[in-house]
Amino acid sequence: MSKVLNDVSEIRQRARRDIESGAITPSYTLDPKAVIKRLNEALATELVCVLRYRRHYFMANGIDSEPVAAQFLEHSNEELGHADKLAKRIRQLGGEPNFNPDTLSGLSHAEYVEGHSLSDMIKENVIAERIAIESYRDIIAFVGDADSTTRRMLEEILEVEEEHADELADLLKS
Repeated sequence: MSKVLNDVSEIRQRARRDIESGAITPSYTLDPKAVIKRLNEALATELVCVLRYRRHYFMANGIDSEPVAAQFLEHSNEELGHADKLAKRIRQLGGEPNFNPDTLSGLSHAEYVEGHSLSDMIKENVIAERIAIESYRDIIAFVGDADSTTRRMLEEILEVEEEHADELADLLKS
């Protein structure tokens, strides 16, 4: 547990050390490389989800496809927003976000499954959302209270992933 800093002069002195580290101050107790690795996995997962949702948006067809396709597009855009947040946080922690198409599917926790019918597409997206939910819970537990900025960001993303899973699961019940 870190000591509470009440002495302003000590806070100022610590802030002047290693200023090239940016947001990583001496009170950051996690291994930034380990956090960056997990965030890059989450980034890859989001990017694979963006691509899968985008494909499903364009491939959805049939009598009930229009509102479902619209939902796929909305989810794709939200997943892209998550990817942007993750990439920004990776940079803040001194890392490099991995956008390399050759490595994304290997880093991603979710799979890129095309699906052939509208029902298949919905199911694959529910599965991917459930994978993302489990992955985010794991990363949140890993960072715990040691990195409240990353934790809050991940919790916000997790909330949206849970909404996506619920919305898509509801489509399967119709």
